[in-house]
Amino acid sequence: MSVHADLRRKSMSEIESQAFEPLLKNPYKTRQGGATVTVFVPYNCRNHCPFCINKEEYAHPEGFSAHKICDSIKRMDAITPYCDFVFTGGEPFANLESLQHMLDAIPTTHKVYINTTLPVFEFQTEDDIVAFTQKNRDKITCINVSRHMQHYVVESNDKLLTRLAVPFRINCVLYKNYPVRDMVPYLERFYQIPGASIQFRFDYTETTPQNLYDKWNDKILHDLKHLASYTGLDGCRMRCGFHFDYKGMELTYHKTLPYSTIVEKDKNDGITYDILYDILIKQTGDIHSDWDGTIMDVDAYKKVVYEPYDLRWLERCEAKETYPVITNHTCAVI
Repeated sequence: MSVHADLRRKSMSEIESQAFEPLLKNPYKTRQGGATVTVFVPYNCRNHCPFCINKEEYAHPEGFSAHKICDSIKRMDAITPYCDFVFTGGEPFANLESLQHMLDAIPTTHKVYINTTLPVFEFQTEDDIVAFTQKNRDKITCINVSRHMQHYVVESNDKLLTRLAVPFRINCVLYKNYPVRDMVPYLERFYQIPGASIQFRFDYTETTPQNLYDKWNDKILHDLKHLASYTGLDGCRMRCGFHFDYKGMELTYHKTLPYSTIVEKDKNDGITYDILYDILIKQTGDIHSDWDGTIMDVDAYKKVVYEPYDLRWLERCEAKETYPVITNHTCAVI
């Protein structure tokens, strides 16, 4: 039975009760290399994106500490020295000195990703950001740059993307009634930038095991199939990606569940495990095993059981030459 078919057989109430029970006592399991460690930087951003669920917790910065975050980074590195790290917030690039301090705590055995809007303001120039990427070009794997079709943030100049010394990807949340008529101009905007790829993201607060792999009722998926060549689907228990080709530019539609723990009984040893996909280091340095405030038992994680990563290609298709146009404000492919 496929992973997504198995998930869809479970009720949402069952999945939620498994994922969010605060006193789970099962041993931990994760993929080879370790669960991804997401670091919440200890300083806020200047934006107010309507889909952001982190804004409220930045309203009370008492106890925030880059030093304690670095201590927790070192603890996680000691347990899983090859896991991925992701910096988010807040806004990682709002304080380059503090971000550098935290980056320096991560050995080069890890891949490092940064979620950012690339903010430019009165005390920080584009040159400052470029210099930071040049200094850390051997440390930063990729910068995920938020650029939404609906303008929720003050954006730096697109030309800044061409000056970055590390790879980058454009992230765009398609939130509620997104403007379909603006999708082609949006794609064309970044198609002109060498090295750009785009990841459209479903509002993960609305994702359930029932709609994670749903192809028939997904408006975003249908819209994208009118704009670009569908090339395939990869996925696992927790997330999936629908892949497209837009005139040679990589395009992905990403969906993920709003939690990071799957409770599952191993068919071989009969043990029920908390299977972790993401681990969080909060602004205070506290280490969580899920997005709902569940504190992780770090000592128990030292005994984590590993399994092969279940992310795999579920469909493969060959890209076709398609060129999108706008006809009466609707998208067509010719």
